[in-house]
Amino acid sequence: MRPEKKRKLLQRRRWRIRKTIVGTADRPRMSVRFTGKNIYVQFIDDGAGKTLASASTLNKDVPDRETLGANVASAEKLGKVAAERALASGITKVVYDRSGARYHGKVKAIADAARSAGLSL
Repeated sequence: MRPEKKRKLLQRRRWRIRKTIVGTADRPRMSVRFTGKNIYVQFIDDGAGKTLASASTLNKDVPDRETLGANVASAEKLGKVAAERALASGITKVVYDRSGARYHGKVKAIADAARSAGLSL
């Protein structure tokens, strides 16, 4: 399959999922996105259109930033950091948006780490 076709199908999958997953002020959307090298997590209030908290493997205040990448071990660490930042912002319940990725590996590791740190998914 051509790369352009794959990107188009992925974008259509994301749009289809986003029709049903909506973050509110009470329960923001926890959006997870992966690239080949990094992981990004955002807590978004779709009603106001604002990002309430975020974490990524590129943030300077994330511990052991030099060793983090787009793998399961880094996903577990980033899930804990993201949950701590969300709890500091007053967020306890979230809607999990995995951006069309299957629920296994890195996606599952972030969710499990966030749950163990105190977030309700």
